[in-house]
Amino acid sequence: MSNVLPREILITTIARLLEGVRHVAVGASSPMPAAGAMLRRALDENERTVRLSILGSVEHNFFTNGSCELFDSAGQGRIDAFFLGGGQIDGQANVNLVGVGDYPQVKVRWPGSFGSAYLYFVVPKVILFREEHTPRVMVEKVDFVSAPGVSDPEVYRPGGPVALLTGKGLFSFDKTRPGFTLESTHEGESLASIREATGFAFEHADSVPETPAPDAATLELLRTRVLDELEETYPAFAADWRRDLAALSVPA
Repeated sequence: MSNVLPREILITTIARLLEGVRHVAVGASSPMPAAGAMLRRALDENERTVRLSILGSVEHNFFTNGSCELFDSAGQGRIDAFFLGGGQIDGQANVNLVGVGDYPQVKVRWPGSFGSAYLYFVVPKVILFREEHTPRVMVEKVDFVSAPGVSDPEVYRPGGPVALLTGKGLFSFDKTRPGFTLESTHEGESLASIREATGFAFEHADSVPETPAPDAATLELLRTRVLDELEETYPAFAADWRRDLAALSVPA
């Protein structure tokens, strides 16, 4: 749809993945996951209250002691969904947040693993999100495992990956195989273009559907309530979104 921005399709897809979730936690540098959680809250308002905790936010944060309370809540089973990204992601949902090359002599250094491994093990619905979808990000095998996608059967692990969302498509994850299945391709993409951009093998149906765009009512929510709420924590992202809408000649 020419009047729908790519980021709006991603945000709507995130909201769809969060259906039925009661408490979502989002990192300080995750504007699209935050917007998706805000949209889910707006869509569900008449049925339930979706609790949203954004680290670094004043208005959208129930925690007063930062990540300490986040980890405690996750360990107690009080966080239903979380988002992880990575400099590299492989076909077994392993995430690399450390760097490229043989550790510790990495050629490129990233911020580090922080609490990713812990949260990956205890949050039941972890959604991997990385807008860039290229062979350098979606690799056959990560150079360093910051957070493992799967564990041995005897390891107690209530949490783990359920999906991977990128700028090209949506994948589900099956931890029994383990591996990804391509569920849908975004507008302008195809099975062939996603294969070319992906360093790992994945399963798919004979005919892969296109990722649904938001309907008119959802688009209205996105461009009014969600965009206004997002501005408090992510002002630069909100400003870019408004500029993109102005270029489409639609109200924001």
